[in-house]
Amino acid sequence: MRLLLDTATFIYAVEAPERLSKRANAALQSAENILELSAISITEIAIKAALGKLKLSADTTRHSILDLDIRVMSYTLEHALRLFEVPLHHRDPFDRQIIAQALCEKIAVVTPDEKFRLYTGLKIIW
Repeated sequence: MRLLLDTATFIYAVEAPERLSKRANAALQSAENILELSAISITEIAIKAALGKLKLSADTTRHSILDLDIRVMSYTLEHALRLFEVPLHHRDPFDRQIIAQALCEKIAVVTPDEKFRLYTGLKIIW
């Protein structure tokens, strides 16, 4: 099964795996799952690192993506257009883009963010 990791989930997996729920950890460890991370998440990490809100570097991010065997999902025109249909339950622009991608691709999101559950048709794993 394809799984889209929310930015927070990726950060937890890299910096504090103990913060992952048992279900999320099992999903990340299962060889049957294809783990994906949005290019949007990498952008969010880079911006927050530049602002001093995160300690992840470009090298750590790159190596963690390889170590965790994660595919990076490009953000496409179709993903961006899907934002026109995504209700404003959530104001975070990065999360909204990840939600639009997951809905467009019809894949589950691994996230601790309860607001993601407000979106009809979005499958959440946590």
